[in-house]
Amino acid sequence: MNQKHFEQMKNGDGFIAALDQSGGSTPKALRLYGISEDQYSNEDEMFDLVHDMRTRIITSPAFDSKHIIGAILFEQTMDREIEGMYTGDYLAEKKGVVPFLKVDKGLAEESNGVQLMKPIDDLDDKLKRANERHIFGTKMRSVIKEANQEGIKAVVDQQFEIGKKIIDAGLVPIIEPEVDINSPEKEKCEELLKAEIRSHLDNLGQDDHVMLKLTIPTVANTYKELIEHPNVVRVVALSGGYATEEANEKLKENNDLIASFSRALTQDLNVNQTDEEFNAELEKAVKSIYEASIT
Repeated sequence: MNQKHFEQMKNGDGFIAALDQSGGSTPKALRLYGISEDQYSNEDEMFDLVHDMRTRIITSPAFDSKHIIGAILFEQTMDREIEGMYTGDYLAEKKGVVPFLKVDKGLAEESNGVQLMKPIDDLDDKLKRANERHIFGTKMRSVIKEANQEGIKAVVDQQFEIGKKIIDAGLVPIIEPEVDINSPEKEKCEELLKAEIRSHLDNLGQDDHVMLKLTIPTVANTYKELIEHPNVVRVVALSGGYATEEANEKLKENNDLIASFSRALTQDLNVNQTDEEFNAELEKAVKSIYEASIT
């Protein structure tokens, strides 16, 4: 484990940029950026375009370690280069930002009010390449839609089972059991989720470290005891579909919870903007998310 990166994630002021849209969510990310599906003819062209978008974000002067302490990458982004360097190395060496890798393969069909992760049959290879690319940690997402104790337990069991393999590979897993912001039982889901996570944290070894990425809770500071747990490096919040302003206001209510936003970071960026316009919009988003994260 890179100790400098560990200290930055544990104690640094700022937030984590989520730049990890994968195959299924890439067309939507490109549409929001102003690139419609008739502007590319195959998957290779699509991924070239999204890498261009991410490169523009990462190389922008607004994307800096004064405000951003980490960034989550899609697998293809990790394997591609920015200005002649692998993306993770560029982030760490040129920007002072800690790189993470999304390792999940998307969601299974809903069962018991939740969506588990699909099997990650190439996890060992991904972790090997992540280490070769100097990646610090990983991220994997499940979704909780109902306050079903059996379903929520299955989500957390799966997350920590895979998380332990990631720890054994020398990386820090970001465990992300997202609670759907539209769930009519959101608050109850969060109470059940907290109890399951706490149980697993208490069974980790002294030197086993995880991060948690959680939906901003309905009741402020619901996750305080998880934030303070000795095995937790940091707890970060996903925007979950909230627009930037609403996500920031909700985040401010939670002490020591920092952002790991995707759409809220990029929603006002457009391929047709001049560099000056693009950088100004990104700077505005970065500063607003940063201020919400350190409040």
